[in-house]
This record gives sequence, structure tokens and C-alpha cells, in this order.
Amino acid sequence: MPAPPKMTPINLVRKRVSMISVMTSEDVRKPAEFGIVNDPRWTRVLARDRTADGLFWYSVATTGIYCRPSCASRAANPINVQLHDTLADAKATGFRPCKRCHPDGPSIDAENAAIVARACRLIEGREEEPSLNALAKAVGRSASYFHRSFKAVTGLTPKDYAAAHRARKVREGLISGSSVTEAIYDAGYNSSGRFYEKSTDMLGMTPTQFKKGGTNEEIRFALGQTSLGAILVASSKKGVASILLGNDPDALLRQLQDRFPRARLVGADEDYEALVAQVVGLVELPQIGLDLPLDVRGTAFQRRVWQALREVPVGQTVSYMEIALRIGSPKAVRAVAGACAANNLAVAIPCHRVVRNDGALSGYAWGIERKKALLDREAARTR
Repeated sequence: MPAPPKMTPINLVRKRVSMISVMTSEDVRKPAEFGIVNDPRWTRVLARDRTADGLFWYSVATTGIYCRPSCASRAANPINVQLHDTLADAKATGFRPCKRCHPDGPSIDAENAAIVARACRLIEGREEEPSLNALAKAVGRSASYFHRSFKAVTGLTPKDYAAAHRARKVREGLISGSSVTEAIYDAGYNSSGRFYEKSTDMLGMTPTQFKKGGTNEEIRFALGQTSLGAILVASSKKGVASILLGNDPDALLRQLQDRFPRARLVGADEDYEALVAQVVGLVELPQIGLDLPLDVRGTAFQRRVWQALREVPVGQTVSYMEIALRIGSPKAVRAVAGACAANNLAVAIPCHRVVRNDGALSGYAWGIERKKALLDREAARTR
């Protein structure tokens, strides 16, 4: 059997270098890489999570820069990444701040919020509605970028915000005692014709009725019973204005009186009870739908949310985030939840189909048990 080859000094050196190389890649780099990958903060960096901005920073050795978690730059190899609890720690690396995400200054979200707040003050301070281009120029942004940012922050377009502001001024003017004409022009309307075209949708009634606190507005109503408890249905001349659910019929009637304190409430006759029966049918058999006109009273944003809810099919659920995305306002999740809570048309505007991001049931104006019962009923009907 031949003797093994004799190890020369050169071969010994090569073997040692090979061993060092293996130890460096396997025993040093991999544990460092795994440590970053297993850190939950790295997941937030990969997701470009803007809510993590200000909580920590990260630096990349190969580029010599440090960034905020939401940086839109290409994801770095975790072997080359360090995570820092403070901005001072990130600066101590000697690296330069990223020119893309500006980690030393306010976040992009904070900058946009400040810009939008400034634009809102400009809208509120002008007698006439400023154009989109004029607003964008005033805040130093392009019209398209400004429009997207404004809608993302407020849930409304600049035009809708201006309209809502004028509507608020009209309401305040009428409540303070101004005449209808004075309130219209003080709010920035150039003509009464333009105002009256939208006045009923804006105020829920005519300007004169609003000025009188809804006096003489006729609201027809009736109480009924469903498998989920008592129900109250009320209508204006325009359509069904309230559908309330509860355990105590008297409590439902008090809710109606609180909502229309100066209106003339008229008890139902046989014709109206037939309408109530249709609403009860919707509660019991959601798939039949409700072919009745609705008197939807709310802000422009609330009406957008409610319309999106009416487009959710029976048997399906959506999250507050999904509704915010559908109406083009991804950051207005809390405002969406507020619009759901302000809904006065139970089942007809199906806010019970909105759940949390994890699918868990959230609050419901008419009780979480009723929400679960409605969802279970709808799911069973669509199987």
C-alpha cells in the first residue's frame, strides 16, 4: 500500500488558510446573519414599516449609510446590516445619512402631515376655494403628489375638504342666527344657486328647516320585533333615515327623539308598517337586499365609507384597512372606524361586515352579539 503523500510546508500553509476560510464563513458570518434575520425589527425593515420610524435605525456597511426603517431603498444583505436603538448610535458608525429617506429629519409622513395641515389652513383662510395647482404651489409640491398626500392624510380630496369646510361654515352661520343668504355668502359661495343644488345633501334638510332646528320636518316611524330584538325604522320624505336595533323599544324611541329633537314624529300607519316589514325581512334574510330609498345623512367622507360598505357582498367581511384602501385613503383607518360608529342605518349600511385585520370582531353600535349573529346568519345563507 503506497505511503501517504508527504506534507510539504507549502501544503500545510494552504490547509491552514482553507480551514481559516471555512471557519470565517460558517462560524462567524452565519451567526451574525441569523441574529439580524431573527430580530423582529429586521422584518419591519423589509416591510418598510413607517410606524417603526423613530423607534430604531439601521446601517449598511457596504454602502456606508444609515437609514430609517421605512427607507424605500433596495433591501440590504443582512450580513452587512446593523440595527441601532438610537439615532446617536447610527451616527456613531461614521456612516452618512441616506439621501433617500433623510433619517436625521422628520419622517416623510410627518412632513406630509405638516404640508397638508398648512394647505387646510390656506383653504380655510380663503373666501373662495383655491385651485389644486395654487395649493400645490403654495406648499412647494407638484399637483399630483400634493393631491395624493392630501387624500392619504385627510381621507378627502382638497376639493372635498373645501366643500366640507364651506358646509360647516353654513351650519355655524345658520345656528348663530345669520339669515340663509348671509350664511351662504359668508361661507364663500358665489351664488345661492350653487349652494341650493347641494343644500339638502349637505344639511339633511332645507336651509330654512336647518335654521329652525329641523322644526316641522316630518319623520314617520314604527317599532317592530326581529329575531335579534326590537327594531325602529324611521323615514323622512327623502327615504329611510334610521334603522335602530336594541332590547328596549322605549330606548330606541328616545334615540330617535335625540337625533331629531325638533322634528314632528308621526307614528306609523298600515302602509308604513309594510315598509318596516321589508326592513325586518332584510334582518332575517340578508340576501334579499333592501329596495328602498335611503336618506343618508353624513359628511362627504362618511358617505364614501358607507357606500363602500354597501358594496361588500352578503357573507363576506372586510377590515377597516381594506375599506380605507377602497375609498383611496389608506391612512384614514381610524376615520373609517368613526364613520362605521356613526352609521344610523343598521343592516342597510352593513357596518357589521367590518372586522379587525386579524378577522376578530370589533365593536358594533348595536352590540357585539348582534354583529356575530348577523355574520353567522349571512355566512350560513351563502354556503
